[in-house]
Amino acid sequence: METVKGTNLLEGLRWQKEEYKAAEKDNGMLTQADFFALLTQELANQDPTKPVDNNEIISQMTAFSTTDGVQRLNDSFDIFARSMTSSQALQASSLVGRSVLVEDNVFGMEEGQSVKGKLVSDKPASNVKIYVENIAGEIIQTVQVGKVDAGGMNFTWDGQTAEGEPAPEGAYRFRIVGLVDGQASELEAMTYRKVDSVTLAGAGGNIILNLNGGSSMALADVVEISGGDS
Repeated sequence: METVKGTNLLEGLRWQKEEYKAAEKDNGMLTQADFFALLTQELANQDPTKPVDNNEIISQMTAFSTTDGVQRLNDSFDIFARSMTSSQALQASSLVGRSVLVEDNVFGMEEGQSVKGKLVSDKPASNVKIYVENIAGEIIQTVQVGKVDAGGMNFTWDGQTAEGEPAPEGAYRFRIVGLVDGQASELEAMTYRKVDSVTLAGAGGNIILNLNGGSSMALADVVEISGGDS
């Protein structure tokens, strides 16, 4: 009797681990290599009796070159914008501890502190007075200035009340009035504020200055930079 030899169906089969190459990042954009590959296939499979017109090929190449050039230009602008933002942030960091002039007459101060301000008038004014008011609108100090010329004039409030006492910590504002062309007018008042820190915020990388008193403002809104403290 013939002996049947056992067989293993798995004999002779070799298992091989398949390695998959990580797919390269595909942003869905047609690259220059892709374009020329498609163009080559188009030329290779064209109808010999109706070949592609040379002007059409040139038009396709021109259109792609223009699109590719615009994309490269956009990339260059993005790099330039990031570079400018970094440069601005570095420059803004040098403002920490210095004073900046802002178009705001409201400010916060600590007891015993002095505050610098700036009076701005387009025309000469007379009988000019600077009122210092607290958050409730109460006048705590009045400074007689008199006549001022057109332009700007710096002034400093020593932080004292009309009674000669240090004003308590809190929020205050400058209100400046005078006669302009014989008419009672309120003149523009700006304040110098000390920069406590700088923040790079937002998707656009806006530079934000954090000022003493708890307020903040954009670097672009700074009117003037002072070398001294407020």
